[in-house]
Amino acid sequence: MDNEPLVSVVTPFYNTADYLAECIESVLRQTYTHWEYILVNNKSTDGSERIVQQYVDRFPDKIRLVHTERFLTQVQNYNYGLSLISPESKYCKMVQADDWIFPECLKSMVELAEAHPKVALVAAYELEGDHASLGGLPYPSPEVPGRDIGRLYFEKNIPLFGTPTSLLMRSEVVRSRNPSFYEERHAPFEDSHVCFDLLRTWNFGFVHQVLTYSRRDNESILSRIRPYSFELFCRLAKVLAHGEYYLTKEEFPFYVRDAERKYFYYLGESALQGRDAAFWKFHRERLESIHYSLNSRVMFKWIVIVLIDWLGNPKRTLWYLWPRRKRVFDALARFLRTVRRDVVSARELKES
Repeated sequence: MDNEPLVSVVTPFYNTADYLAECIESVLRQTYTHWEYILVNNKSTDGSERIVQQYVDRFPDKIRLVHTERFLTQVQNYNYGLSLISPESKYCKMVQADDWIFPECLKSMVELAEAHPKVALVAAYELEGDHASLGGLPYPSPEVPGRDIGRLYFEKNIPLFGTPTSLLMRSEVVRSRNPSFYEERHAPFEDSHVCFDLLRTWNFGFVHQVLTYSRRDNESILSRIRPYSFELFCRLAKVLAHGEYYLTKEEFPFYVRDAERKYFYYLGESALQGRDAAFWKFHRERLESIHYSLNSRVMFKWIVIVLIDWLGNPKRTLWYLWPRRKRVFDALARFLRTVRRDVVSARELKES
């Protein structure tokens, strides 16, 4: 063990009593033995703290329980947990409280990172619910230049970062971004933005084994926003934030337009489907975060584009619209009232 680098494992948690013991047990089962485990309690009220304390009592030299002084957002809690890692740790492994890791996870990831000192992030296949994900790299490809990983995402839509649980990170890159390793302005996609930032100067490592498990059947931030097709917004935001580095000057505007087209086409369809106020609040706030405006003029353009496209295939359109006709007509009426109100307001402002 003396020759093994120390790994800091971090689990921030808030009211995850149903899954926390499974998460902790997965860390205890690691075949790699030189680790410390920091669990951060973010004012839980469901008994999660008592579960962790039982493990602290059993393994006081390995497991540490820390309490936040006030309730933190998820990003703030994750950053706080990362700020607590030991100065001696060489690697850092986030394990989200509702996820778990396979017994060979730390050993396999550390071995790869030790063999490739220019690698800052190590990933592996992830069991996501009941299917494996994060495929796309040819075997074995243990080390890939960071720029190539970025281009794979933008050119072929191959995401390789997964969730925070998916990655092992060099502790030096974590410390270099403290106290805000993750940026709250990018939430809930803050983890992938960090990866794009780091891969500008570091390489990416990949272990061709299933080493982590990410839960998909629980109540979480991502499960609540998944019905909003957030991945379309996420792609647009990533192209704008990172595309200029990973793409050529000629490619960048093409990928921006492509991401815009797919995202706003979806919003046009959603307007015709009569989506609720929560849906539009979510997308309006997301767009404002990247300096886009979601107004009646923009939506009118994309609704027309969608309608023209639907008219090009009347059989498909009728098959889709007829069962939803009342909702679609109500949505169109609401939208036209909004346009009329905007026009009247603009006219009154001009006359005044």
